[in-house]
Amino acid sequence: MEQAPHVPATDRADRAEHTALAATVAALQPRAKRELAELVAFKSVADPAQFPRSECEAAARWVVQALEAEGFRDVAALDTPDGTQSVYGLLPGPADAPTVLLYAHYDVQPPLDEDAWISPPFELTDRGGRWYGRGAADCKGGLIMHLTALRALKEHGGVPVNVKVIVEGSEEQGTGGLERYAEAHPELLAADAIVIGDAGNFRVGLPTVTATLRGMTLLRVSVDTLEGNLHSGQFGGAAPDALAALIRMLDSLRTEDGSTAVEGLASDAVWEGLQYAEEDFRKDAKVLDGVELIGSGTVADRIWVRPAVTVLGIDCPPVIGATPSVQASARALVSLRVPPGVAAGEANRLLTEHLRAAAPWGARVAVEQIGEGQPFRADTGSPAYEAMRSAMRVAYDGQEMATAGQGGSIPLCNTLSSLYPEAEILLIGLSEPEAQIHAVNESVSPEELEKLSLTEALFLTSYAAGKG
Repeated sequence: MEQAPHVPATDRADRAEHTALAATVAALQPRAKRELAELVAFKSVADPAQFPRSECEAAARWVVQALEAEGFRDVAALDTPDGTQSVYGLLPGPADAPTVLLYAHYDVQPPLDEDAWISPPFELTDRGGRWYGRGAADCKGGLIMHLTALRALKEHGGVPVNVKVIVEGSEEQGTGGLERYAEAHPELLAADAIVIGDAGNFRVGLPTVTATLRGMTLLRVSVDTLEGNLHSGQFGGAAPDALAALIRMLDSLRTEDGSTAVEGLASDAVWEGLQYAEEDFRKDAKVLDGVELIGSGTVADRIWVRPAVTVLGIDCPPVIGATPSVQASARALVSLRVPPGVAAGEANRLLTEHLRAAAPWGARVAVEQIGEGQPFRADTGSPAYEAMRSAMRVAYDGQEMATAGQGGSIPLCNTLSSLYPEAEILLIGLSEPEAQIHAVNESVSPEELEKLSLTEALFLTSYAAGKG
């Protein structure tokens, strides 16, 4: 009779502990859903021109109360220099245990066209196995992930590390309030390891850490050519049109194939590692049949390590109600995603100079920077990454951790890296492609929320053991 292979007692104990922890995380999911619904209900867009400031303040109070209920000390809504609030708390662990900082943000992108949402954007809705609502994945779900992991650990002997939590109030606006606050109070967020819960898996079910982030500079460019609008029949053909001038300037930012072309800014970097198949990207991005992708190189090259310019908005007359006029003034909001290795300030300078040089007919150009975030590159060979690799393997039933880039920005990353050069920074989260963050019908996968909450709990346990 064939005997079963011998399993060491320590391995059996570890498996039993992991199974019990997983069961606890699963049992916490109804609470996670209920609390996420409460958070999503706050219209916490950190722009008082779009939503009342009171919505962000109410969301901050919710976070304060949640941390206090979990036994955090020194909980405070910090007034940051950009006029918003970030919430901080400290949960002491065992003596001589390492300190881990957990990050999320409670502010969200505006809902865009609310009529395009299948369900109300600020009402968490369970549909087709996903939970829909603005901020469900980006990044209110990240806060719920942190809370769930900590609660599970508290039911299994306690949290084995010192935990600091910081929940930002203006990440989506890129106004830098928390970065400046952290620079003025460098001791506040000091930690051995930092888990940024604002990234996402490359695919649902594929555990992923994000190793690079593009930075960002955000500009408002204004063009003036006339003292006032003119009748297009009487003056058109000779009077310089500000809107036409702006269109020509914006068009100069792309080559024929759609690649970003800012004079002096390299756009030929190559991504080494996990690749993004074009057919998968077309599906994720919902590209219409017959429409080509833009740019050159692999998709990973284009979205993770090369610059990308996007015109976010143009101030000009709407089609309905437009008059036959030559436009005297026009404005645009222009975003430039900055690849790792390039300082955001330098990219901003190059973009500003490019736009000014591209202005035709001597048009007057004014450029105002209204947001900035630095790119980031992590050290994936650190002990914290090994602890995360082990945690993801267990939580995802043997699936190995993948390493990817991300085209978006998390401005705080470089600030933390500069303040705490010895800290290990890891980026995980719920913003996988199906989440459609920043778009209408944003959603989160409850399965990913459960597995990543378990991942984080396992990571904290493994990291504490490795540092002991």
